[in-house]
Amino acid sequence: MRLAFMGTPVFSVPALGELIAAGHDIVAVYSQPPRPAGRGMKQQKSPVHAFAEQQGIIVRTPTNFKSEEERAAFAALDLDVAIVVAYGLILPKAILDAPRHGCLNLHGSLLPRWRGAAPIQRAIMAGDRETGVQVMQMEKGLDTGPILLSETVPIEAEDNAGSLADKMSHVGAHLLPRALSALERGALQAQPQSQQGIIYADKISSDEARTDWTRPARELDFHIRGLSPFPGAWFELKDDKGKTYRVKALMSRLTDAKSDAAPGTIIGFENELLIATGEGVIALTRLQRAGGKAQEASEFLRGAKLAANSRAL
Repeated sequence: MRLAFMGTPVFSVPALGELIAAGHDIVAVYSQPPRPAGRGMKQQKSPVHAFAEQQGIIVRTPTNFKSEEERAAFAALDLDVAIVVAYGLILPKAILDAPRHGCLNLHGSLLPRWRGAAPIQRAIMAGDRETGVQVMQMEKGLDTGPILLSETVPIEAEDNAGSLADKMSHVGAHLLPRALSALERGALQAQPQSQQGIIYADKISSDEARTDWTRPARELDFHIRGLSPFPGAWFELKDDKGKTYRVKALMSRLTDAKSDAAPGTIIGFENELLIATGEGVIALTRLQRAGGKAQEASEFLRGAKLAANSRAL
């Protein structure tokens, strides 16, 4: 089929690779414009942009689709269908309607649960035991279109948002060629979304990422893993000179340890950072000091210079 692919982050790259391998005619890739990144804040192309150029595919990077010129350029591609995978721009009706079969979106949840910007993070943060990837026919509403194909993905106790997104990106990548094959045969059946169980996956705010040690350890484990590696659940520590610095908790696990200490009290810090919570004790196993690199807890603690019964703030 004659396609345009619209995507931006690493999550989208496997899907583009599978569509290329399946032999589809991808006449253009759309991705968000290059942005400053890294220590030198140099303009960097998105992962999809860089991968598409390596494959010799034309890449377009409009900031939006408000201009008639941009809409006309898209319509002129004469597409059978457009595939959208974590593109990051809102598509107006003129774009959604331009391809013969419209636009298909690969979404990272089991709709209607977790519509919106952060479905993978929110699923872990809520303690969901499973999620999934779905191919959806796009319409003007936010993730409201009918479902075309679906695959369930379990959420394991050792998953964080990064590892779960990686698994889901590969599952979804294999789902898209199946959807297009069925579409070509006229065998793709659309199932309207249920009007029950609608939950929105709002964008993660910086304030929300701060760790509240009065919460139960189980909830904190969901919180930490759901926000890892980005933006990272954060808290503060004091060094042996009384200076406060910010730390991200990037991985955690539940423990059987008991403690009557106040929430936030550090009750152990050898190979893991053990912290009392509102209910139970949580072990932080991977951490990152502000401005530093991510480290296993054992390495981090060698340089942390913590005192017994000090507090995580």
